[in-house]
This record gives sequence, structure tokens and C-alpha cells, in this order.
Amino acid sequence: MKDIIKNINKVFDNRVRLGIMSALMVNESLDFKSLKKLLGVTDGNLASHIKSLQKAGYVVVLKQFIANKPNTSYQLAAAGREAFKMHIAALEQLLKLKND
Repeated sequence: MKDIIKNINKVFDNRVRLGIMSALMVNESLDFKSLKKLLGVTDGNLASHIKSLQKAGYVVVLKQFIANKPNTSYQLAAAGREAFKMHIAALEQLLKLKND
């Protein structure tokens, strides 16, 4: 059992971070407004969780101007994609466990 849970990543324990990672796994990138609406969180809440994921090296922040307005979008870093896949695989293994 200990071997299975070693790949469960503490960074993804929070539901907002789990939501951010899940959304970015299926979208090439998402902007701040889209993520906020999708997850139903406040600006500050989303910003703090994005910062945690960025600090872990899992999310890349892209800042640009679109029609002279600032736009911030996010993508998964390769390390983030790999870490999240391992996390999901570990959870799937736990769900398949049978108590013999």
C-alpha cells in the first residue's frame, strides 16, 4: 500500500489546484477569466493556487497584450503534466485495490 500512495502528490490535495490541473490537461491554455469562471473561485483564491502550482514548476504563466489589454493565460509545464499523470495513476490504483 505504501508504494501506491507514494505517487499521490500533496500539491494536488486542494480541490482548486486539482481543478486547475484537470482543466489545463484538456486545454492547451486557459486565461485567468476562463479558469475563474470554470472553477467558481475568487480572483485571490485562483491567484494563490496558480502561484503554488507555478512555484512547484507545474504551470507556466504567459502574459501578453490583446487589443491593448493585458491578458494572462496558463499552460501546463511538461513536469506538471507528468506529475499529474502519476497522481491520477496512483489514485486509479487505489480505487482498484481489493481487500483480500
